Amino acid sequence: MVADTVLFYVFAAIMVVASLLVVGQRSPIYSVLLLIVSFAALAGLYVLLDAPFLAVVQIIIYAGAIMVLFLFVVMLLNAPYEVTGTKRPPGVSAGTVRWAGVLLGVVLLLELTWGVWRATAGQQTREVLESAGNVEAVRSVREIGHVLFTQYGFAFEVTSVLILVAMVGAVVLAKREI
Repeated sequence: MVADTVLFYVFAAIMVVASLLVVGQRSPIYSVLLLIVSFAALAGLYVLLDAPFLAVVQIIIYAGAIMVLFLFVVMLLNAPYEVTGTKRPPGVSAGTVRWAGVLLGVVLLLELTWGVWRATAGQQTREVLESAGNVEAVRSVREIGHVLFTQYGFAFEVTSVLILVAMVGAVVLAKREI
């Protein structure tokens, strides 16, 4: 029990620090690599929650495929550093942008607080799983795969086509400048 708590705080600290560094880096390459570290820490949290399937999917899909795609696109576009001092639209001051960021941060904090309150107060997740029938069947990889490819097959294929179109678009945009 104590080891789980210590591991939770270690993974959470790694994830928070890596996520803050993603935003604070000027180099997009370092940001992508730090995002992979954040995803790996999230996978560690999934393991602690006894969800090994989600941990493996997190590593294979997000840290593996998606982040390699991001890294490929960043390197293809040859963006070594973030351009600071970008022009704002006419009539928008720096104070307006700052207050919009503060407002979005407050909205995010309220949404996060509301989500945690609902999850702890109502125990909705447990009730939904229990009302669905067999809780162990929902945790089964075979059952998840069956539901994914029967009920959500179209959304799965649309997502893969969308990622392919984004990659082709990045190559076309980069090819114009070369």
